[in-house]
Order: sequence, then C-alpha cells, then structure tokens
Amino acid sequence: MTGRRGGRPLVPAYLSTGGLAGSGRARLDRLSVLTAVGAPPPGAGLPAAQLALLDVLDGGSLTVVEAAALLRLPVSALQVLAAALLDRELLLARPPVPPAERFDPDLLKRVADGLRSLKH
Repeated sequence: MTGRRGGRPLVPAYLSTGGLAGSGRARLDRLSVLTAVGAPPPGAGLPAAQLALLDVLDGGSLTVVEAAALLRLPVSALQVLAAALLDRELLLARPPVPPAERFDPDLLKRVADGLRSLKH
C-alpha cells in the first residue's frame, strides 16, 4: 500500500479488512506468531490485504505486531485479516512464548559450587 506524504496509507484500515469485523474462532495476541501454510488456491478471491499478509509471511514467521508494521496497518486490522486466514486454514498461529519462570537462586548456587569443585 502506498502512502501519502504524511506517511498515512491511502486506504483506511477498516477498508483493508474487506468489511470483516472479526472472527468467532481465532483470538490472536499481539505477540502471536503467524506462519503461512502455503499459497492460496487459485480463485480463492482473497482481498488484497490478505494476499499482502500471506506475501509478507512467505518463507518465514512473524508476530502480529511485526506483520502489522511491515504492512503499515493497525494491529487490530491485522488481527482481523489473520483471523480470517486462520479460518480458511491458510495461516497457522501459535501463542506467544511465555516469559521464563523466575530462576531458583539455590539451584544456581549449587551449580556454581559444582563447577568450582570440578576446577580443583
């Protein structure tokens, strides 16, 4: 999508979703990882924004926010586009990786003590 001088896209975000308001099945987080399954079948009749999303994901995976930034769309609009592609099984999504659990200081102390004993 080409933009104006101010950097805003020519097509408003609500038009880029093709009139879709949301999906009943898929609920995507901002950090959900999206992966394209493959090329859409001929004659799928996908809107240009959904085709652009599949093109951006070709050969790799991106989070929802990364894909939104590349396509210069609001995250909410990209979530709607991705949910529609998930419903058509043209996209896979996995939840974000949870933050690591807090480490156990006692375990780290025992590991350090064990390494020191190996040194001597």
